[in-house]
Amino acid sequence: MAAALRIGVIGGSIAGCAAAVAGRRAGADVTVYERSRADLQERGFGIVIPPPLHAELVGSGYLDAAMPTAPVGTRVWLTRRPGGRSARELARQSSPVTPCNWGLLWRSLRVSAGPVRYLRGRPVTSVGRDGSGRGVITTARSGEAYDVVVGADGHASATRRLVAPGLRPKPAPYAVWRGAIPLGALTGHPRELELLRGAWVTLGFPGGHGIFYLIPGGPQDGGTGPGNRLLAYAVYGRPPEGADPGPYVHELAKEHFPAAWADIVARGGRRAAACHPVADAQAPRVARPPLLLAGDAAGVTRPHTATGAVKALQDALCLERVLRTTADVRTALERYGAERAAAGVHLVELGRRMGHAMVEETPDWPTMGQREVDVWFRGVLAGTRHYLYEEPPETAAGSGGRGRAPAGPM
Repeated sequence: MAAALRIGVIGGSIAGCAAAVAGRRAGADVTVYERSRADLQERGFGIVIPPPLHAELVGSGYLDAAMPTAPVGTRVWLTRRPGGRSARELARQSSPVTPCNWGLLWRSLRVSAGPVRYLRGRPVTSVGRDGSGRGVITTARSGEAYDVVVGADGHASATRRLVAPGLRPKPAPYAVWRGAIPLGALTGHPRELELLRGAWVTLGFPGGHGIFYLIPGGPQDGGTGPGNRLLAYAVYGRPPEGADPGPYVHELAKEHFPAAWADIVARGGRRAAACHPVADAQAPRVARPPLLLAGDAAGVTRPHTATGAVKALQDALCLERVLRTTADVRTALERYGAERAAAGVHLVELGRRMGHAMVEETPDWPTMGQREVDVWFRGVLAGTRHYLYEEPPETAAGSGGRGRAPAGPM
């Protein structure tokens, strides 16, 4: 692509900054419009990404190799013992992930975007096309024309309404509580802390499950050194009707979690958790030149797949590739649209299966062991390859070893 290509990005979060890096690396002049005046580094909780993707992003210059992460290689399944308050381990699976702090990931992408124009406090009032077919981004101050307009404006995307009119996210019948709390919450629980230093934990209970893992702390948490960690969690379940759902995670944990894990959640305090509705949607079309969608604007999957940020980063890598290898802008965007729409459909379908099996119709967790968990989860995946899960030895591809199940067509 010629260096004169102009790209306007609506939204300066993870997807927007990643798209800005992609455009800059493809030789374009990039402008990012971010409605918030605040530093986005303070936002978000924990996220995980596949180790190979992290390595690719570092190697290609999207992320700084010095950005702190907290990699672990094992997934441990727990539940509460029937009639007691202690934990019972159900299974262990090889499941390498690279947990990150959302704010640190955003900061690394923002720095890697380099000399792009990043306009804070500049909400976009409209998006359209001019007479020559270029995209036009209008704010309260001005309107500018671009060869490519990237809608990275989140799950409530206004850009999506132009590319995929009428699409609305479909709500799930449950919610997710997210938290990121100081490691001091694990004081007095050395076994749980030791477990989390080498694994991420799935805790099953009737009507839902919780996910727990360590992430690097940010500057606001006392620094980004290797010893500074936060405990990130996501708990899925049905919120109470007619009441504030935010604090309910503490009641849910007290009722269903092993005592140690309920105490850990309680120590996080009521301000540590945020309750979010769960929904999904996938635009059947994610590019309508000169417009394209990235991240949650293109599609929202249920968070069980752990691919919100992952998909946004993969969107950016795809955008860079098609811009570099295709002479015609329209053809490049059509290639992007075909590839990324298919990836989104795959993830939405997988997220729905996971949500049904792990929240809406949970198994009888206490009766399960290693074999039962392996068989059950293979059924949930239904042949889909996903980076959070590796097949047990007896079903792995190849000659007897643990076969890595790579990420599907994301």
